[in-house]
Amino acid sequence: METVEYAPGRSVDLYGTPSDPTVLLWHGMQTDSRAALRPLAESIAGHRLAVVVPDWNSHADDGGRADLLGSAAFARENATNANDLVVVGWSMGGLAAAGLTIHSDAVGMRVGHTVCLAGAFGATDPISGGSLADGLDGGPTGSFTLLHGLHDDVVPITVSTTFASRLGEFGWPAEVVELDADHGSIAGARYDATHDRYEPSDDPSTLSVAAEVAERIAVAAGR
Repeated sequence: METVEYAPGRSVDLYGTPSDPTVLLWHGMQTDSRAALRPLAESIAGHRLAVVVPDWNSHADDGGRADLLGSAAFARENATNANDLVVVGWSMGGLAAAGLTIHSDAVGMRVGHTVCLAGAFGATDPISGGSLADGLDGGPTGSFTLLHGLHDDVVPITVSTTFASRLGEFGWPAEVVELDADHGSIAGARYDATHDRYEPSDDPSTLSVAAEVAERIAVAAGR
């Protein structure tokens, strides 16, 4: 793993070989928490994929939009084929990944496939500053895989199934996959109640979930 800056003062961890297909992986609402995704990123990289894991700040005045678009531009610039970029987001990052895909024409950044892990689709989209539903009638510009844990008590699984139905109404391809996971384990993370933060997990059962998620991401990336 190598750490560089994608913008002044904004860090990103790079996993895998740069010449491999690229996966952009966004953490959730917790500010600058790229480290929480380390187990998942390592597992994804094991499928011969280059993984880009940036920090971003959802509490910024713009909701994190500049960080998200800046890191996406960095990932595309460093990808072997920018049009095949797979964008993966967890929780609020999943919302942002969906927003990037739905509003791809507006931001000038098409992606190959979008994978959302327990996406918080009911919140305000940090990419557009509005509702995800606002851009669906423009016609599909991408496809979705929505992974959600059956034991998620932070974002109910109905959030993903409802969003998938909404996508389908407008012709957007979307698949919902239910996993034996909770809100943290689906991203290879554990919740530290003492510090109110998600941290990278070393629990074997959590790492097993992360491995399954990584395999599904690899399929989305054509691996």
